[in-house]
Amino acid sequence: MHKMPRIWLDYCQFLVSQCKITRSRRTLDRALRALPVTQHPRIWPLYLRFVRNLPLPETAIRVYRRYLKLSPENAEEYIDYLKSVGRLDEAAVRLAAVVNDESFVSKEGKSNYQLWHELCDLISQNPDKVTSLNVGAIIRGGLTRFTDQLGKLWCSLADYYIRSGHFEKVLFDSYAQFEESMIAAKMETTAEMGQEEEDLELRLARFEQLIARRPLLLNSVLLRQNPHNVHEWHKRVKLYDGNPRQIINTYTEAVQTVDSMKATGKPHSLWVSFAKFYEENDQLDDARTIFEKATKVNYKQVDDLAAVWCEYGEMELRHENYDQALRILRKATAIPSKKAEYFDSSEPVQNRVYKSLKVWSMLADLEESLGTFQSTKAVYDRIIDLRIATPQIIINYAMFLEEHNYFEESFKAYERGIALFKWPNVYDIWNTYLTKFIDRYGGKKLERARDLFEQALDGCPAKFAKTIYLLYAKLEEEYGLARHAMAVYERATQAVETEERHHMFNIYIKRAAEIYGVTYTRAIYQKAIEVLPDEHARDMCLRFADMESKLGEIDRGRAIYSYCSQICDPRVTANFWQTWKEFEIRHGNEDTIREMLRIKRSVQATYNTQVNFMSSQMLKATTSSTGTGPIDQNQDLEMNPEVDWQPVKLEEKRGDVGVFGGLGQKPSTGVLNHL
Repeated sequence: MHKMPRIWLDYCQFLVSQCKITRSRRTLDRALRALPVTQHPRIWPLYLRFVRNLPLPETAIRVYRRYLKLSPENAEEYIDYLKSVGRLDEAAVRLAAVVNDESFVSKEGKSNYQLWHELCDLISQNPDKVTSLNVGAIIRGGLTRFTDQLGKLWCSLADYYIRSGHFEKVLFDSYAQFEESMIAAKMETTAEMGQEEEDLELRLARFEQLIARRPLLLNSVLLRQNPHNVHEWHKRVKLYDGNPRQIINTYTEAVQTVDSMKATGKPHSLWVSFAKFYEENDQLDDARTIFEKATKVNYKQVDDLAAVWCEYGEMELRHENYDQALRILRKATAIPSKKAEYFDSSEPVQNRVYKSLKVWSMLADLEESLGTFQSTKAVYDRIIDLRIATPQIIINYAMFLEEHNYFEESFKAYERGIALFKWPNVYDIWNTYLTKFIDRYGGKKLERARDLFEQALDGCPAKFAKTIYLLYAKLEEEYGLARHAMAVYERATQAVETEERHHMFNIYIKRAAEIYGVTYTRAIYQKAIEVLPDEHARDMCLRFADMESKLGEIDRGRAIYSYCSQICDPRVTANFWQTWKEFEIRHGNEDTIREMLRIKRSVQATYNTQVNFMSSQMLKATTSSTGTGPIDQNQDLEMNPEVDWQPVKLEEKRGDVGVFGGLGQKPSTGVLNHL
């Protein structure tokens, strides 16, 4: 039965328990030879456990080597065993093989970087025991492979050099720590004077120099990692503060090294800072030379070149060279020989900067302050022709023309801006244009003003309609016809946002009452009650009823209260019912109060019926899913027999008030129209 793994396992376990080492090893080997390879995984755990417990590392190592030929994925177990028995050289070799095997998957869940870091720690901490590997080459290979973990790898390399005795090769932190420990040791062990004391002073001087150079050394390391890091170059310049020669050399090296296409940060800031350094030292010619060179650099973004031109112009302004500043910005905005679209990245930025609004805006400001009317107008016209204007540019242009009393030219500028933009960007232009037009002409050109308002309202989003409608209505009130103003207000109540309708109706009612009297507002109140949400409709009803009662129209007021009651749940809108009650106490009698209470009960019943119906439907769905019997839908009626559960149609018997619609929904305003 030599093919039965169970018998082999029992036999080998029996021999191992008797501590028969040689016989157990030979029997385990026989089992592996006798059993097919598919059964070997049942033997190897016992075999490996057996050899790990032996005080014979060589035997265990030979067994593990055989085992790894069959199961190379268990290399980590072998490496751990080698570390435990002090065979660090072979452990490092095996770990290096694992790290270089791209197909290796750690059973312990370690990433390739974690394995690499483990290898670096092993070889850096044991340089005298790991002799089969080139430690320096391995760690430096990791530096190029894992660029985001450079600090740990550099420290591992420094640790290795210290332990190996290569003290001059360490990185700063390890180097500083080493120098400090050496100085301490020298101070403790100085038994002889003379040479030993000189050596101590030399080491102290070296240590002080190292500490003083620390920020610069750290900056050098960061720049070696990324020579295109603009921020680090600026920091390097600050480290040389007070040393002009080094500052100039650093700026020169920076602008020559940084590739604008690969830069981290804003590469143009190096050129600008370089020029400002010369400016601060009263070397304007050198600063101009730097700016001229900066304008020829192929930046990644057009904004970078635009910023250089603007800084160049501002430098001349600071030194009151106004004509020179104008000349610089005119040169920046000149049309290149080869035109290009602003966002066409295939073209150099020098061919696209003529469409930079940043440069044009500064030129426009300078022309307004220093140039002539015609030159400023030409700049604004050019901005609009290039189609790079913003609504603010249009408004600035129009205001500039207005300041010089070119009113019609100003209105034409607004028109050009309106043609360029769509809603909502055109809102500010329209608002300013309409206000300026009314201030200028008042009612002299009323038809033209009306046409402008109609153009503005054509396609105007509801969010911006309110301001324009109010301005339109104000124009009609002051210079036009009152009925036109009322028509504008009515249009506004439909055009504004839903949240603004309540406020718009309030304005409409107030203006109508002031112009035509309070009786004119009845139709407006009815329309408001019909279209507004329940919350605002209640408020309108209360105001409407209060107005009718002040006019002595008690029946009308009562009809309005009755109408509004159908959207007023007594549990929620107690204020409405209290107001109606006070109204009846003042103007009604016992019958009208009783009728009000009956309506209140009916409305309460209606809302309760709706709630109970929904509850019963939910309970019915629940019970049908759980398998329980049906629920008596009349049990709620039995719980409160005093309530009249039948929906009641309200009929007012006084005056000419008609019949309202059914309860439970917002009623029609037909009755109010009849009033």
